[in-house]
Amino acid sequence: MARSDLGVRLLSAGLLAPLLLLLLFRGSPDAWYWLVLVAAALATWELATMTHAGDRVSQAACTLVSVGVSWVVYHHDRDARVLLAGLLLLPIFGLMLALWRLTDLPSAALRAMSGVAVPLYVGGLLASLALLRRDAGELGPFYVLLVLKLSWLADTGGFFAGRYLGKDGKKLHPRVSPKKTQIGFVGSLAGATLGILIAKFWYLQDAPLLQLLLLGLVAGALGQLGDLAESMIKRSAGIKDSGNLIPGHGGLLDRIDALLIVSPVVYLYAAYLG
Repeated sequence: MARSDLGVRLLSAGLLAPLLLLLLFRGSPDAWYWLVLVAAALATWELATMTHAGDRVSQAACTLVSVGVSWVVYHHDRDARVLLAGLLLLPIFGLMLALWRLTDLPSAALRAMSGVAVPLYVGGLLASLALLRRDAGELGPFYVLLVLKLSWLADTGGFFAGRYLGKDGKKLHPRVSPKKTQIGFVGSLAGATLGILIAKFWYLQDAPLLQLLLLGLVAGALGQLGDLAESMIKRSAGIKDSGNLIPGHGGLLDRIDALLIVSPVVYLYAAYLG
């Protein structure tokens, strides 16, 4: 990464991070959810442009359904039957959309399955970030902060470890991401561990240290694999970035790919062990 690109990246993060934290700690849980919902819509649109290339109708349909999935997941406690109905109807939607918008048979399977997976992958998983803010009580904002730290510190640790310690080391998954190394992956785990230790000695003091360390390692590792999964999708679609929404960072999906995986992991921890 060029120094100018790194500077733009840091500037964008410096401007956006305070606004996110202000809304997280000063806003209501529902206000935070509206931000999550908008992010889900934008990220879904970016992903749908890869899975349904050139088909604006299908891209819009996937985005609307992803918003619906997010809404159902966030409000499922009001009526569990709505959640069940959504899970049962989603596969039907994906199949019918592919059948309706059929262009060529070789891409039909991708379109059919992505019509099911995309709303769940983005809308469903990202909604857990709003559930975490709402359901964890006074610790809700801090658990969300933990998710952000696990994702971003892991990404930062992986970047610097790969750049300065293992630039020419053994690749993690060369067919998917030629630049990611195994040393970088270890750096990602170190970054996630740092995030966990900050949380332990700041606001999760009553949680067992070993339990938190395991959470950090699992979430950090899965988050990096989530990053690889998004890289795999982009490479399959023949593009470098999911979009250009955030200067220096590419698309929104590029920034939240690890977050999509880490959020539900931390939510499940908070719900059952936290």
